[in-house]
Amino acid sequence: MTKKKSKKKETQKESPEERKAQLQKLLITKREELLKEAKEEIGRLVRGENKELVETALDDGDWSVIDLAEDLNLRKLTIHKENLNKIDEALRKIDEGTYGICEDCGTEIDEERLKVIPFAIYCVDCMEQREKLEEMER
Repeated sequence: MTKKKSKKKETQKESPEERKAQLQKLLITKREELLKEAKEEIGRLVRGENKELVETALDDGDWSVIDLAEDLNLRKLTIHKENLNKIDEALRKIDEGTYGICEDCGTEIDEERLKVIPFAIYCVDCMEQREKLEEMER
């Protein structure tokens, strides 16, 4: 009998407030994960974990590897910063009541998409159209 109750509870729709709280929690958790990763990356740069590579560099090939490693670390930090900005924007939209609305067509973004990409600003259809346009422009 308990199983039936729990199944019934699962199929019931969440209230908008519950959905909002759940999405805020998801975004805040993702934000904390990104901040932790960024701090670790910064720590590695500050500690000079690539310093061993620098000390053992013998030729231009070694220096290329060092440059590539530093570029990758900086690119990771840039991606973290961009995602943190997107999350902050999504949190602002939740407070305003505009979260989950496609910025192109104005329809509601699918909840499954938001669970995967909580800071998505386009529905799947609009995102696909944008990607096709970008591909054609290349």
